[in-house]
Amino acid sequence: MPAIALEPHQLRLTIAPESLGFASTAELQDLPLPWIGQERAQAATQFGLSMDQPDYHLFVLGEVGSGRTSLLRQATQAAAAQRAVPPDLCYLHNFDAPERPRALRLPAGQGRQLRVAMLEMAKMLQADIPKRLASPDSKAEAEAIEKAWQKEEASAFATLDAFAEARHFRLSREGGQMVFTLTGDKGHPLTENEALALPRERRAEIDAAEQALRSEIARFLDAMRPLERARDEALANLRRQTIKPLIEHAVQDIRQGLKKQIKDAAKLGQWLDQVEREVLARLALFEAGNADDEDAEDERKHHLAELLARCQVNLAVDNSERNGAPVIVEENPQMRGLFGAIDIQTDTDPPHADFSCIRAGSLLKAHGGFILLHLRDLVEDEGLWPRLRRFLRSSRLQIDEASAAAHGPTTPIALQPEAVDVDVKIVLIGSVEEYYALQEADPDTARRFRVKVDFAERFAASPATRHATAIFVAHSCKKRGLPHFAPSAVARLLEQTHREADDQCRQSALFANTDALVIESAALCRARGGTLVEAPDVDAALLAHTLRHNYPEEQLHESITEGERLITLHGTVAGQINAMTQVDLGDYRFGFPVRITARTFAGHEGLLNIEREVDMSGPIHDKGVLILHSYLTALFSHVAPLALNASIVFEQEYSGVEGDSASCAELYALLSSLSGLPLRQGIAVTGALNQHGEVLPVGGINEKIEGWFHACAAAGLDGTQGVLIPARNLRHLMLSRAIVDAVERGLFHVYTVGHVSEGIALLTGEASGMGPGALPDLAADVEGTVLSRAEQTLRAFRRACQSAGQTRRGSGRRNGAARQAG
Repeated sequence: MPAIALEPHQLRLTIAPESLGFASTAELQDLPLPWIGQERAQAATQFGLSMDQPDYHLFVLGEVGSGRTSLLRQATQAAAAQRAVPPDLCYLHNFDAPERPRALRLPAGQGRQLRVAMLEMAKMLQADIPKRLASPDSKAEAEAIEKAWQKEEASAFATLDAFAEARHFRLSREGGQMVFTLTGDKGHPLTENEALALPRERRAEIDAAEQALRSEIARFLDAMRPLERARDEALANLRRQTIKPLIEHAVQDIRQGLKKQIKDAAKLGQWLDQVEREVLARLALFEAGNADDEDAEDERKHHLAELLARCQVNLAVDNSERNGAPVIVEENPQMRGLFGAIDIQTDTDPPHADFSCIRAGSLLKAHGGFILLHLRDLVEDEGLWPRLRRFLRSSRLQIDEASAAAHGPTTPIALQPEAVDVDVKIVLIGSVEEYYALQEADPDTARRFRVKVDFAERFAASPATRHATAIFVAHSCKKRGLPHFAPSAVARLLEQTHREADDQCRQSALFANTDALVIESAALCRARGGTLVEAPDVDAALLAHTLRHNYPEEQLHESITEGERLITLHGTVAGQINAMTQVDLGDYRFGFPVRITARTFAGHEGLLNIEREVDMSGPIHDKGVLILHSYLTALFSHVAPLALNASIVFEQEYSGVEGDSASCAELYALLSSLSGLPLRQGIAVTGALNQHGEVLPVGGINEKIEGWFHACAAAGLDGTQGVLIPARNLRHLMLSRAIVDAVERGLFHVYTVGHVSEGIALLTGEASGMGPGALPDLAADVEGTVLSRAEQTLRAFRRACQSAGQTRRGSGRRNGAARQAG
C-alpha cells in the first residue's frame, strides 16, 4: 500500500462558530459551571465527601492547571453547606493542675457568649465586691464580731494585767508585743539602777515573779490564738456570705444563658464551681489597701489581675458566624499553622505560658468540615508529614510546645493542653508520581486515603464539553470583568484545547492554560477598543505568547538559514535523511529538523549507534536502535550470516538524543546506504517501528511538522517538500493554518504510512520489495526493489569478507613454513 497524501481538512480540526449555539458568552455567565470532562473525578469526590467513616480521606491527583484545587474547593464548600455548624473550642485554666489546661467544646456561638460573660463578670466583681464589703450591714456585722472578740480578749487581758500588777509589774502592748515593767511600792516604774539597788532577796522574788508572768503571758497568747482564728474565720465567713450570692447569681446567669445541649456540660459546671471558689477564697484582693504603701498596693493589683485572668476563656475556635461546616485551604502549611501553637510570653523572666497562650491550628479550625492540603508542601517541611501521619492514626490532636523551640531549648515551659478529638476530612492534592510514591513508601498512611480522585489530563470532546467550556469562558469573563467572547473566539479557544491535547477528538483538561488565554485575548480586545473578543484577538494572543517564548527556536532556525547547521531541503542524497525532533523547554515546545546519516561497509561488527557509544543517547533511543537492528536482521535473514559494519549518527547534535521516534528515519538511511538509492531530502521523517516493520505513533507530532515547515518556508517552498508521519498519528494533527494553506496550494505535503515499506518507496521512488512482517515481497520485481539492491550489496560484503579471510589464512601458512625452513 503506498503512502497517503492527506487532504487539507485532515490536518486540523476546525470548529464552526455557529455550531456553538450562542451569540456571546454573556448569555452563559449565570449558568452553573460543570466539571468539564472530569466525570470520573467528580463521582469519586462526591463519594468521598459523603462518607462519614474513618480513613476515607481524599487523595486528588492530577496535573497543575487541571482545576483540581478549585474544583475540590467548590465541591467541599457545597458539601460543607449541607453540614451542621461544628462547635466552638475553648481552653480553660485548670485550677487543680495549671500546666494542663482544659479543652471545652460548646455549641457554635456559645464560646463567644461564655467569653463575653466571663469578662463582664470580672468587671462586675471588681466593682461590686468592694461595695458589698463596705456596705453598712456588712460593716455592722463585722464590728459585732470584732467587738465580741475584743470583749473576750479584754476580759482575759484584764485577768492577766491583775496577775502582773499583783506581782508589781505594769503590763502594756507595744507594736503587737507584750511589754511589762517593774514598779515600786508607789506604783512608779523602777529604773535599772533602782532595781539593782534592791536587796538580793527582793531581786530573787522579782525574778520568780517575772518567770511566773512570762508563763502567764504565754498561756494568755495560747488562749487568744483560737479566739483570733475564730474571729478571722467568722469575718471571712461573713465576707463570703456577703459576696457569695453576688457570685452565685452571676454564675447562674451564665449557666442559664448557655443552651442545655452541651456535651461538656459537666466539665463547664465543674470549672464554674472552681471559679466561684477561687474568687471567694481571695476576696481580700478586691479591697484597696493602704494607699501609702504603693508596693503592697501594686502587688495586690497584680495578684487580682492574675486571678481574674485565670477566670477568663480562651476562645481558640469561634464558629459563631458560620452557616455550615468549615472549608480551609491551607496554602502554606507549617507546624504552628496546621497543628496549633503555644505563644510564649517572652517579656517575662523566665518566659511564661498559660492557657491563654494556646492558638488553634487549621486542623482544629476545620473540625467538622474539610481541609485542603498539597502533599508537596507537607513533605518539604521536615517533621510536618510524620506528625500528620500520627494524627491520621488517632484523629486526636494535642497542641504541644514544638513551636517553643524558637525561644531556645532551655525555655522552662511545661504546658500540656488537653487533647481533643478532631473530625476532619482531609483532601490531599498531589501529582500521579507523588501518589504512587506515597503508596510505596508509606502503605499505612496511604490506606487512610481510600478515595482516589483522579483528574484526567484530557477528555473526549463532545457538544456538551464544548458548551461547558464556553460556560467556563463566560465565568472567567464575569469574575474578572473582561469583555465577553464571540462564538468565533470560543471556537478558536476550543481548537487550542485540542491542540494542547494533540488530538482532534479530545480536549485538554488543563483549563489554567485556557483561562490565561482568555485573559490575554480580552486584553488585546480592549487594546483595540473592542467590546467583544473575536477570533483574531485569540490568534494575536497565541502569537504574542509564542513570541515571548520562542527565542531559542528562532536561534536554531537561524543557524539553518545561515548555513551553520547542514540541512538539505532539495534534491536526493544516498544514506542521508532529515528527521524531525521535538525540543521541550518546560514552558514551550517546538520542533526542529536534524540530519541523520548512515554508512555501511563489509565487516562483522554489525550496527554501530554512535550516540550510544559516546553516552549521548537515552535508553528509549537505544531500545529503538536495537529494534531496528532486529528488524533489519530478520529482513535479510536469508543472507546469513550478515557481513555488515554500519554506523548511524545524528549530525551536529551535541545535547543528547532520547526517544525512538527517529528509528524509521534511521532504517531508511541504512537501506539507502545499502541499496545505493538516494532519498528525497525535501521530505522529513518521524515515526517509530516495531520488529515487524509497522510504524508506531510518536509524540509532539504537530511541533515536529511545524518545525520542518518553518525551515522549508524560510528557504522557499517549491512543492516537493513535506513530511512522512505514522498513519496512526492522523487523529493527533492540529497543524497551524499556515501549513493547511500551503498543503491546499500544493506547496507542502503530509504523507502517512502504516509500514516502513510504504515510506522507503515514497522516499526512493522505487518499490520496496518488502512484504508483511519482516519478509521480502515475493510478488515484486526482484531486480528493481530497494530490498534486492540492498541484498546485492550485502552479498558483495559477504564475499569480500570471505575473500579477506582466505587471504589472511593463506599468508599465515606461508609465514609459518618460512619460519620452519629457517
